[in-house]
Amino acid sequence: MTAAAILPLLASIPAHASDAFPLTPRWWLPESASTFSDDVDTTFAFIYWVDVAFFLMIVAAILYFAFAYRRRKEGQRTSPVRGNHALEFAWSFIPSLFLIAFFVMGFRTYMDMQIPPADSMDIRVTGQKWNWSFEYPKQGITLSSADGLVVPANTPVRLTITSVDVLHSFFIPAFRTKKDAVPNRYTSEWFEAKHPGDYHIFCAEYCGDDHSRMTSTVHVLEPAAFTAWVADHKAASASMSPAERGQNLFKTQGCAACHSVDGTRLVGPSLKGKYGVEEQLTDGTTVTVDDNYIRESLESPGAKIVAGFAPQMPPYQGRLKDDEISALIDFIKSLNEEE
Repeated sequence: MTAAAILPLLASIPAHASDAFPLTPRWWLPESASTFSDDVDTTFAFIYWVDVAFFLMIVAAILYFAFAYRRRKEGQRTSPVRGNHALEFAWSFIPSLFLIAFFVMGFRTYMDMQIPPADSMDIRVTGQKWNWSFEYPKQGITLSSADGLVVPANTPVRLTITSVDVLHSFFIPAFRTKKDAVPNRYTSEWFEAKHPGDYHIFCAEYCGDDHSRMTSTVHVLEPAAFTAWVADHKAASASMSPAERGQNLFKTQGCAACHSVDGTRLVGPSLKGKYGVEEQLTDGTTVTVDDNYIRESLESPGAKIVAGFAPQMPPYQGRLKDDEISALIDFIKSLNEEE
């Protein structure tokens, strides 16, 4: 077969893999919920079943030749060994056609997944042990893992992803999207959810003790419901007291992953009833938990380490504004009043 005959075959491969191989099995895969997840599944299924077919043919040939040409008595040769150029060409050329088809299907799907539409909605995703935060620059909204990622259906969404501590990996199985969150670097991915629903988010890169708890949910809403949600969220944020705003920051900035507010010991000390208390430090000195200490602990957490705890907290200097630090201080103060 000449190159002139091969090119029309490649051109005939459909732009979407799901059109070329529509009988993709669903029982072993998560729900298909994004616009390109069907193509990912179909490419995988096509490669898988071709591999299964070749595996069975090769095993069958091995068994047949092992039986048909077995040595029947000592010293007997089964058959003379001769070359067969046509056979050698066929077992190289035919698999090559499948490899080309694999590449074309995979490359088209990959490019669809890598290039977001120009009108995509932008959301910033930040990974931190052990919390995801979701920032909507145009809407002025920040959410935590507990809140989940809220997006409209049938709308392309571009995620700009980073990490403030170690390597994480942002994984939405139902959308077939997974991208590393790398410290001091931005990565990106996009998706378009096909219909409303709730879908799991996982961290797919081991990142420490509570890696398995670094989960969240994508909440996909109808476009009108998403617009209403944005308006309601802004109205609720505008009516918050400083302590309530600090409580919201406590969640969205990942503080709740390491500090409890009910006395439970986590990676860091609990903040319940801590304001105004004398804390023992690792160097043997003591410090009063006041406004200055809280600010210093946020901006330079390694400066004064409470005895019994490791210096694992990332610095928030440059990440929090003065009014946000004040709101967090007010929230920590309010934990004393709840006793």
